[in-house]
Amino acid sequence: MAVPKKRTSRSKKRIRKNIWKAKAYSSALKALALGKSLCTGKSKSFCAPKNKS
Repeated sequence: MAVPKKRTSRSKKRIRKNIWKAKAYSSALKALALGKSLCTGKSKSFCAPKNKS
């Protein structure tokens, strides 16, 4: 028979939430940096077609 699990404490919940937010924040920073480097044309690690217009 199924037994209900114990409740997760608030501190653990906050820690996990903050880890999730930190990962999202760092990936957003990387995407912004890549976008900036593509706009300036100094990107060396990303190949994108250049507009001929």
